[in-house]
Amino acid sequence: MSKREEKHLIDELIEFLDEKRCLMVIDDTWDESAWDFIKRAFSKNSIGSRLIMTTRNVGVAEACCSSSHDIIYHMKPLCEDVSRRLFYKRIFSHEKECPHELVEVSENILKKCGGIPLAIITIASLLSNNRQMRTKDQWDAVLHSIGRGLKENRNVKEMKKILLFSYYDLPSYLKPCLLYLSIFPEDHLIIRAKLILNWISEGIVYSDEEETSLYELGDSYFNELVNRSMIQPIGIDDEEKVKACRVHDMVLDLICSLASEENFVTILNGTKRKISDSQSKVRRLSIQNSSVEVDTISMAQVRSISVFTNDNVDQLFKVSSCQVLRVLDSEHCPTLDTWNFLHLRQLRLRDYGGKKLPMEMGKLLFLQLLDISGTSVIEIPSSVFGLKRLMYFDIGWVFSVKLPPGVGNLTSLEVLKGLAVGKMQSYDWCNHHVAKELGNLTKLRVLHIFLIILDESIAKTLVESLNNLHKLQVLDIAGHKGRHLNLMHEGLVPSQQLRKVLITGCSAWTLPAWINPSSLPLLSYLEITVSEVRPEDILLLGTLPALRYLDLSDDGYWSQHESVKWDQRVTEMEKSVVTADAFPCVEKCYFRGIAIVPSIFPRGAAPRLKELKFSFPARWIGRGDNDLSMGHLPSLEKVQVTVWFREASDKVVEEADAALRAAAEDHPNRLVIEIYK
Repeated sequence: MSKREEKHLIDELIEFLDEKRCLMVIDDTWDESAWDFIKRAFSKNSIGSRLIMTTRNVGVAEACCSSSHDIIYHMKPLCEDVSRRLFYKRIFSHEKECPHELVEVSENILKKCGGIPLAIITIASLLSNNRQMRTKDQWDAVLHSIGRGLKENRNVKEMKKILLFSYYDLPSYLKPCLLYLSIFPEDHLIIRAKLILNWISEGIVYSDEEETSLYELGDSYFNELVNRSMIQPIGIDDEEKVKACRVHDMVLDLICSLASEENFVTILNGTKRKISDSQSKVRRLSIQNSSVEVDTISMAQVRSISVFTNDNVDQLFKVSSCQVLRVLDSEHCPTLDTWNFLHLRQLRLRDYGGKKLPMEMGKLLFLQLLDISGTSVIEIPSSVFGLKRLMYFDIGWVFSVKLPPGVGNLTSLEVLKGLAVGKMQSYDWCNHHVAKELGNLTKLRVLHIFLIILDESIAKTLVESLNNLHKLQVLDIAGHKGRHLNLMHEGLVPSQQLRKVLITGCSAWTLPAWINPSSLPLLSYLEITVSEVRPEDILLLGTLPALRYLDLSDDGYWSQHESVKWDQRVTEMEKSVVTADAFPCVEKCYFRGIAIVPSIFPRGAAPRLKELKFSFPARWIGRGDNDLSMGHLPSLEKVQVTVWFREASDKVVEEADAALRAAAEDHPNRLVIEIYK
């Protein structure tokens, strides 16, 4: 269509729609440019017209939103009942007409379809249109064919065309990311973080720009596959991130076919015991069945091996023949010759029993991930600190691990877990140098540190190092019970990129001054213990603009609840109220050892709060002026309350219990309430 024809068409549509109130539906929009063209035909006449647009791409949906009043509705898989009705209606006209002998196989077919309407309709059409398919054996054959391709069926071909269109619509950088998922067995739960690290190790995610975080780039690719509905998200964490994913059987069938054609992945799953000559030169090998024969495969060019059986890899083939191996993913990995795989990118020493890593570790110059968590290792050789490409280093929460000087040389590190800082009295060494060298690791996104015994000198050095980590997003500080954190109050200027802060096992006297909205504008997760929670602390926390999860503990309660001072603090908290715009994003709020009532949130505050945990002194119930109603919290679903019975009779405790349950019952959401005494 020429530009003149386009303009003529748009002008006609504008004239036709002028002064008309209408409902318009635009189905299956694939890209933003199509929307940019279509919207030119809509006049802004404020008569009340409505537009519904469908797309499989979240990015296109967001581009179509012109104001905050526009709504994106995310389609979810159909529930079992609706799936069943759709399936049977297509075949029998009614659910009750399904023969008894076909009910069980029908349920199994629906499980394969996963609530996806396209899959249900396609398979139902196959069974409906073919009058020969009326016996249980024939339906069983269809069931077992799903996921291996019904290549001769016209309806399945149509569905495959749609899936292929989705695949070819992917940008070039996403295609190999999707094809890589063919290494996983059907219905396998694929952990997000591990998948991204595998993409990086395989060279699928890469960048020519040195400052680019490959993990964050891979993370954006994962999100894009979810938004394009190519993978199914499984589980959401407290930061609103998808934890894992699965690949729908029919998508898996497609990408396995494409991966095989391109020799991208070789899959041994028992359906064929040997592979063809054309596939004998393997780059990526997925072993999904113990009975496969691997001897026929040339292992010289194998770059990755993924084993989804309980076998030790050495029992399946001679690992030493894989001289260019990058990734070895198995629950039972050999460790004796690991140091000779000079191209290795990942090393998880699950079965390593030694106390000290060998100096030969330094040979693995391409290593990107080293995980010794769960092992007995207590000493790391200096050669490890020559691994300049190392991005991920998990030492594990073993504070006795001895680190020689040199950790500051690992300047590519983005994730460092289990780093002990301080001096342990029962050992004759001190990790003082670690506190100083930490400041060299300027690419760190995730840091888990264990505070042992800090003096003022070590604490000051540690604060200076933390102030240099401008890309830090997750800070997890653990330690022995003590007040080590007090030494870090002054001078700490945290990264403004921080999204998650956990401080457990050690506490501060009061809420650290660096926890405030100007210092931490992106903070979405906070778990912290302090010795004295004050009303002004809760007021301040309510101003954190991005906070979704709050777990605030007052350990002073457990040590001082018999004292006069504790009585004074309870009285101070009794009338505490945050502002009406406080906690705008919080969804889970846990106040441990802190006496409050739900009225601490006035109407308008915490509009998204789903779970609330707090403590309630039973004696408050007798005063008659404590409002326990929760109806002003519109999203609330679950409440946990610990009732304190100090200075309260059994009758008063029971009255408090009844009042709390009545408040939950009165809430429009019919709350789930758990009361502990």
